[in-house]
Amino acid sequence: MDVNVEQIGTLARKITVTLPAEGVQSKLNEAYEKLRKEVKLKGFRRGKVPKAIILKHFKGQVEGETSEKLVQENYFEAVEKNGVDPIVHPEIKDVKYNDDGSFTFIAEVEIRPDFTLGQYKGLEVEKVEVLVTDEEVQLELEEMRKNMAALASVSDRPVQKGDVVVVDFQGYHNDVIMPQVKNENYSVDVGSGAMGADFEAMLIGLNKDDEADHEVDFPEVHANPILKGKKVKFHVKVKDIKERVLAEMDDEFAKDAGEEFNTLEDLKKSIRERLTKQREERAEGTVTDRIMKKLLENHDFDVPKRLVAFEIEQMIKQTEQQFEQNGMSLEAAGLSREKLAEQNAELAKKRVKGDFILKKIAEVEAIKLADEDMDRGFKRIGDMYNMPVAKVKEFFQNRDDLLPLMNELLNEKILAFLRQESVFVAAEKPAESESQEGEEKDAAKS
Repeated sequence: MDVNVEQIGTLARKITVTLPAEGVQSKLNEAYEKLRKEVKLKGFRRGKVPKAIILKHFKGQVEGETSEKLVQENYFEAVEKNGVDPIVHPEIKDVKYNDDGSFTFIAEVEIRPDFTLGQYKGLEVEKVEVLVTDEEVQLELEEMRKNMAALASVSDRPVQKGDVVVVDFQGYHNDVIMPQVKNENYSVDVGSGAMGADFEAMLIGLNKDDEADHEVDFPEVHANPILKGKKVKFHVKVKDIKERVLAEMDDEFAKDAGEEFNTLEDLKKSIRERLTKQREERAEGTVTDRIMKKLLENHDFDVPKRLVAFEIEQMIKQTEQQFEQNGMSLEAAGLSREKLAEQNAELAKKRVKGDFILKKIAEVEAIKLADEDMDRGFKRIGDMYNMPVAKVKEFFQNRDDLLPLMNELLNEKILAFLRQESVFVAAEKPAESESQEGEEKDAAKS
């Protein structure tokens, strides 16, 4: 075997492998002989077809199948003996049988980046304070009271803030019907902001059976990609107006909220504990964001382009699935795979780079997954989907399904180590007003 390794990029390698004629011919002869014994052609008994006839009818098939075997049997030996450490599957090209009987193929690969770890211990990170105030507990109580309230239809007054209004609506853009912006018997909680302040405001003052048109200018940055940046005219018909009948805020209200509560104070304590846990989880996420940001700043190296491309593709697929779950498509939202690829390129690169850094830290610090880490991960998934752990384990019997979970759990363990090794300084903002630094956190998700 003759192997030539050529550097065609910072991390890209072109590996040209040539196999000698003797070995190649032996493989071809084996394939022809096997086929000759099995093939059945008109005019010949099985196993008695002359090789010349086999060549005439099956040469392309035999050479194609043999070439695949030659590549599979020799690629790994070629990279191992020449000290190449591929990080992705090879792109095989220019496969050919040469005139002298030898066989050549080219494998283009990208290798693992070789970099020196910068500082990762003792990173100075701003601490996130967790605080839940009495006012916030009271706001949660008021929201529970609102959500638990009975609804009573009213017909002697118009819509006012706080009502739940049942409407039919149809959206128009440039006087053209928008099929995705339509609903019937849709409940709008006026004042909640769930349907947008402008849409909800136009309902105030309308009576049952009233119809109205109202235009809304949606900003360029909007949660619904179908509406963003457009002026939409809504035609609305009010079908019912319901007001909330609020309960007294007392021990009986607490009992109605859950059988585990005997008094209003029990309910308040539970709310405080839940809010505190949420803040602590968010604070941990924010600290992780800041650690990843510093790690990315402390390391400068190229990452394999094909890994970045793979990450971009996964992100696009995830977006497509989210749209499909909502009965929408990229095209209906004014998006394309090309546009999403461009938007996600930088984040994908950060994810790939962040993963290399974390895995290098794991190697240096000998951080590995233990059985208890896997069990904790299985339990978490079981709790999330209300499934027994045994069922969760059954789902992850497939290696292709298990590896991403193992990668996620290992990254979590590495990040827990980094949080322990960080130096925390006083925070400027409490957790409840902390803005998310999502890209750096996402860098640890690969």
